[in-house]
Amino acid sequence: MILKLKRTPGVYLVGFMACGKTMIGQRLADRLGWGFADIDSDIEAEQKMSIADIFDSRGEEAFRDLETEAIRKRVRMVQTGHPMVVALGGGAFIRHANYELLEENGVTVWLDCPLALIRQRAGQATHRPLARDPHKFEILYYTRRESYARADYHIPIHSDNPDEAVEAILRLPLF
Repeated sequence: MILKLKRTPGVYLVGFMACGKTMIGQRLADRLGWGFADIDSDIEAEQKMSIADIFDSRGEEAFRDLETEAIRKRVRMVQTGHPMVVALGGGAFIRHANYELLEENGVTVWLDCPLALIRQRAGQATHRPLARDPHKFEILYYTRRESYARADYHIPIHSDNPDEAVEAILRLPLF
């Protein structure tokens, strides 16, 4: 296991919405015998409302603040010796403060899914506030890629089989 991961045993999955972070993260955590957390689920549980409702009632900036605090809580758990795979929201890695926090406390893995497959998965999902407008959705996809590329590792996603991505992550020179 690389020193960085020994010191803070956290694997953080980044990537665009519907790229498979939650499903892949759950399976990866099971294979490693680690805990699993989904930041969006953490926020919804704490706020007792959906991400879409938070966006609609409080706005994106307020949601991003909640997201940063949820990430901090999970990082603190990792820092205290709780190995964890964490699925981040699609925009979490864009915020510089989140990026810095994650870079110092584990390993980041970009799940790079092609836009066509993401469109197929996300469709016109009303529970994804940033997917409601197809044109803005595409622009968002391409503008976020540069930030995702800062991740420590890159895993291309080519199918709907999450086990392929899990195996690819397990082959990385991490463990």
